Amino acid sequence: MVRRLPGNVPASLVGFALINGFTFCVDLALLTVLRSWVQLPLWLAITIAYSTAFALSYVLNRAFNFRSHAPVGPQFAKYVVVVVVNYLVLILGLGTGLSALGVEYHLARIVAGLSEGVFMYCALRWLVFRTPSRPRAPR
Repeated sequence: MVRRLPGNVPASLVGFALINGFTFCVDLALLTVLRSWVQLPLWLAITIAYSTAFALSYVLNRAFNFRSHAPVGPQFAKYVVVVVVNYLVLILGLGTGLSALGVEYHLARIVAGLSEGVFMYCALRWLVFRTPSRPRAPR
């Protein structure tokens, strides 16, 4: 599928888009259930839905997209830091900020999700799941 795309699109970007598109749908479905049916406060509904979706995203991206064999402990620790920064700045900050300004909460979450996608792909590719560089042989 990647070979048919114009330009030099990395396979990891396509995999990330597919995996995170799916986990974003899980996030929105849980958010809807927790906010509209269970009637949790918005911040709590976002937190639970987001945490569930990102745990699933880590497992799927590690196994199927970036095919990482690095030790899970240090890698997951980096992932948690990236997710916490993403959560505070983009999800809670931007998502609830837009909602407080009167944007419908689904739309606010979608806008925050688009920003999150760019940030998370870059962080996963170049920080969390980066391939260690091999030392160059001396000349």
